[in-house]
Formats: sequence, C-alpha cells, structure tokens
Amino acid sequence: MQTTAPTTRPWTLLSLLEWGASYLATRNFEDARLNVELLLAHVLQLSRIGLYTQFDRPLTPRELASFKTLFQRRIRNEPLQYIMGETEFMGIPLWVDPSVLIPRPETEELVQRVIDEAKGIPKPHVAILDIGTGSGNIPIAIARNVPQAKITSMDVSTAALATAARNIQRHRLTTIALIHVDVFEQHAISGIFDIIVANPPYISVEEHSSLQPEVRDYEPHIATTDNGDGFRFIRRIGNLAMEHLIPGGTVFMEIAYNQSVEARRILETAGLTSVEVFDDLSGIPRIVKARRSS
Repeated sequence: MQTTAPTTRPWTLLSLLEWGASYLATRNFEDARLNVELLLAHVLQLSRIGLYTQFDRPLTPRELASFKTLFQRRIRNEPLQYIMGETEFMGIPLWVDPSVLIPRPETEELVQRVIDEAKGIPKPHVAILDIGTGSGNIPIAIARNVPQAKITSMDVSTAALATAARNIQRHRLTTIALIHVDVFEQHAISGIFDIIVANPPYISVEEHSSLQPEVRDYEPHIATTDNGDGFRFIRRIGNLAMEHLIPGGTVFMEIAYNQSVEARRILETAGLTSVEVFDDLSGIPRIVKARRSS
C-alpha cells in the first residue's frame, strides 16, 4: 500500500479523510480518523466541523502537498502535537515542540488539586514552586486560576525554558518566574514555599525502551526517564519539600501507575506527613500529596 495519497485523481476533503483514516487504521493507529481530521484541519486552517461543511471541496496541489508532508511524519509515529506545534491543557492553548513533554490529561488532575489547595490558603500571595516546567503548562494553568499565586518554575533544559517563556508571554502572565537550574545540584533552590508541585521524570531506564514509539522516540528523554529506577526525582523532591516548604505546606507530585506504595514510603521516610495517593479518572493511583508537619 502506498504511504501517501495517490494524485491520479482530484481529492476532496471527504475522500482524503476516508483514505487517510483507512490507511492509518491498517497500521493500527488509535483514533485514525481523528488523526486525519486534525492534520487536514491544521493544513487548511479550518475547524473539524469546517471540514464537513466543505466536504466536497477539492484540495489544491499545494494543500495536498502540505498534507502529505504532515501525514508522512505521523506515519513515522511523530506525535500530532509536535507536528502541529500546539496542544491544549485545561482548555489553554500551548505551543509545544520536541524540547518539552506533551501535556497529558492526567496532569490536569494534578494541577486541579494544586489550584484547590492554593485557593484555600488565606494569604495575599501564595508562593508555589514548580519543578520541571517543560512547556509551562502547570504554572500557566495555576496562574490563570489563582491570581494570588507567585510561581517559581524551574527546569534544567534551556530549550524547554524558552518554550515555556513563549507560552507565558502568549498568555501575558506576569506572576511566573522561570529559572534555569538542575534540581539535583546542591543549593539548587532558595526560598520557602506554600506549595511544591512536580510532574517529574518517573519512568525507569528499563521501562523506557518498552514505551510506545511516540514517547520513546520523540519526547525528550530528560522529561520521561530519570535514567535510574524511576524514583530518583521522588526522593529528591521529598527532601526538598522538607527544606523549602513552610510548616503545614504541601507537595503534590504525579507518579507512575505502579509507584504509589514506594512513593508513600519515600515521602514518609523524608519526614513528610499526611501522605495521600489519589487515583486518576482511569482509576490508576497517579497523584501523591504530602505535608510538612506544622
């Protein structure tokens, strides 16, 4: 089977949608039709509904060539979000590129818990530390929902920080400070915070090779695996929470599906209390919350 749409006859939006969806389905892509709809809507600068209101419209040679280029990238398992350069997180449009992890729905649940916690703090300014900013999705979502939040957001990757800065500027936010630092450096962090939040790299080096190609081959290794047992960042963040949270302050972390028992032990060993683990919408233990004793 050809890897691109043939050009021996005029292509309408509908015929290209049907062909592309059928082709991806034969290669076991999930949501094959949605993939094609999004790519075609991106090329034509239409909404997905707009595709169907103009389903009999023929594509120009330039439009067809642009679609082919993007379609071939998707066939090679490049994530749609990187191909289009954009995604949404909690309804917020964000630019993404291969320097940053693609924000995921389960992280929205982490952020919502942070937002709820921050809104309950009766202070004019709530100091929040975000460890591993990536695209900036976490601090941006918090800042848009908690006006009194003052957020310090750190990352070791200068490329990720540049992407985060673009997104922060895009949404005209002034309460987020980006810093370039390695969380494992001694004295990497200064200051005291009400809340620490992190979606750290928690895939072990052994598990990383078995991830789906979109993640393994395209998303930044530095944001997916800790090159260890999957717990390096959890240990480090637990210790930092004891040093940099106010008494009674809280730390929130996203964890892997199989880490809840060990993550709880690590945080309690660090000295944190009231450790809780919350399931995501799929029933998977995904979010851990702990408190520095007051």
